[in-house]
Amino acid sequence: MMEFAGTPGTVTAFVLRLFQCFFAVASITYMVTTSNFYKVTAFSFLVASMGLQFLWSAAIACVDGYALAKKKIIQSHGLVGLFVVGDWVTATLSLAAASSSSAVTVLSFSDLGGCHFGEECQKLQLAAGLAFLTWITIGISSVIMFWVLAAG
Repeated sequence: MMEFAGTPGTVTAFVLRLFQCFFAVASITYMVTTSNFYKVTAFSFLVASMGLQFLWSAAIACVDGYALAKKKIIQSHGLVGLFVVGDWVTATLSLAAASSSSAVTVLSFSDLGGCHFGEECQKLQLAAGLAFLTWITIGISSVIMFWVLAAG
């Protein structure tokens, strides 16, 4: 297998996973600090999706951290294949959650006459934006993982 930036067990892969964890937790935090997020299905889906994203990214960050500590690049086809499938599944869920929550915020805050909850509106918008940042970082990881698998 080829070794390039983002290959499992490299610093770039580890940093990408840490960013995924950070953005997912930040999105969840902003969403759950609002009083009524659970009343909208898209917002509940966002929390569930970001929770799954955090768990997946944290687990893979641990694997990358262990590989960095042992100074080994992960080149097992089976393990990289698992990373590819997991990354693509979580990337798809993250994009769906970010898109649906963004659509609800645009509909509620722009098309229906604005938001009347003040600070909570900004938190909902920030949560959706952070979900997109999570998706961007997992998208980068998933493309790299697919590339590593195809090159090997």
